[in-house]
Amino acid sequence: MSRLLTYCIDDSVLEKKKILLGEFITRHSKNNIFQTLKMYEIYRATKNYDPMFLLVENENKEIVASLLVVIQKEHSGVVGKLSSRAIIWGGPLIKDDDLDILDCILKEYNRIIKKKAIYTQFRNLWLFNNAEIEVFQNSGFCYKEHLDIVHDLTKPKEEQFMQMHKGRRKNIRRAEAYGVVLKEISNKKELIASLKLISETYNKVKLPMPDESLFFSAYENLKCQGYVKFFKAVYEDRTIGVRFVFCYNNLIYDWFAGADDGFLDKYPNDFLPWKVMEWGHDNGYKIFDFGGAGKPNILYGVRDYKLKFGGELVNWGRFEKINRPVLLKIAKFGFEIWKKIK
Repeated sequence: MSRLLTYCIDDSVLEKKKILLGEFITRHSKNNIFQTLKMYEIYRATKNYDPMFLLVENENKEIVASLLVVIQKEHSGVVGKLSSRAIIWGGPLIKDDDLDILDCILKEYNRIIKKKAIYTQFRNLWLFNNAEIEVFQNSGFCYKEHLDIVHDLTKPKEEQFMQMHKGRRKNIRRAEAYGVVLKEISNKKELIASLKLISETYNKVKLPMPDESLFFSAYENLKCQGYVKFFKAVYEDRTIGVRFVFCYNNLIYDWFAGADDGFLDKYPNDFLPWKVMEWGHDNGYKIFDFGGAGKPNILYGVRDYKLKFGGELVNWGRFEKINRPVLLKIAKFGFEIWKKIK
């Protein structure tokens, strides 16, 4: 094996490596929006988010692996430290899926992350093989089964529609009969209004919502390139539901959603996912990723809701590691108190 150099890059080094790193990411077969330079910029502009890029270079200074990590906190200071977690979507990107390179980047990651985050979670966007899972496990990561739902948008729209539960189809037709239409959010004023619907949804399920700067940053950095779409369901000139999705590399990824509880009888939560998939089909996208569907054999209402749109249930799993066990226990206790207060 040739000599490998693994390191975390700061902004000055990133600027020098930007072209080479961008080319490596773009050429990689598993290239996805969450591991791009654009997403790094979005995280940088988000309050309480701290992104970092890890690279592996061979002896010829060629990039052979990259990993974009975002450390998330709910607050700054001591409270923020107790809520710090490192999240990785769709990474790492490894040249030729080389196990030695994977081992190198995980070891360097472990060395760096311990003082930065209480725990780590890799949210996989593809299936890792047994040999790759073993490399993760050797670096202290636990593999946990986790489900996702994906839709093949290349199928005829009529076929996709008929694969949905009949009740879902009925509600979509009802929404259309009421005059509900799909539109795009066209300015920041509309974006601010839509975030209120998402915030209300998160409060209802007692989950913390990211700071609004995340969405503003995505709007400013990705919207012009078409890498993010902010859709809304409109009824009589009123926004009754919203759906934010990433659109990148032939894939649409369901990101955030919200609906007005006062207009659920107009079925925005049935109407929007289907209309987004329909839009994706019409615009040449191949896959709609409906996002997380919970753990196998554990009841999960969100999974039941999503499966009624059809699609394929996949088990890509997740890798998790507790970096600071004591602090994690304290954080979990505090989160339960927070949920009761909410």
